[in-house]
Amino acid sequence: MPAISVAALPPTFQTYIHYAEVALFLGFGLKLLYDAQQMSAMAELAEVTEAEAVVAQADAQLPQGQTQWAIIWEAFSLTFLLEWGDRTQFATIALAVAQNPWGVTLGAILGHSICAAIAVGCGRLIAGRISERVVTFLGGLLFLIFGIIAWLEGH
Repeated sequence: MPAISVAALPPTFQTYIHYAEVALFLGFGLKLLYDAQQMSAMAELAEVTEAEAVVAQADAQLPQGQTQWAIIWEAFSLTFLLEWGDRTQFATIALAVAQNPWGVTLGAILGHSICAAIAVGCGRLIAGRISERVVTFLGGLLFLIFGIIAWLEGH
């Protein structure tokens, strides 16, 4: 079955899709920059302390004899449900519309797998050292860069 491409759509739709892609990237970038600017150091410290308490409580409630498959299923279901409708899903949709859907699918799977491996492997080591505000700010800058690149590639 051939891949569906934006080129198969009428030019008017292609234009709307391009503008929507750029708007989503720029909108998410501006939103993240706004969120980073609104974050205060004290609120972030309170949030980290609260998150640590929740994790400690959840660890204490875990059954001791939990099987590997139960852990895998829990990690899969939580990741799937939490990622559904996330900003990255919208960015992936926009990319799939503009590029080969099979390549975007493979790239998204590999990218998410690598990202999850980094989060699992390094999360505990760096969680207390990197500010959420800095991460949010950098994410906003990346979305703005992606929006600018998408705009330039469309012209």
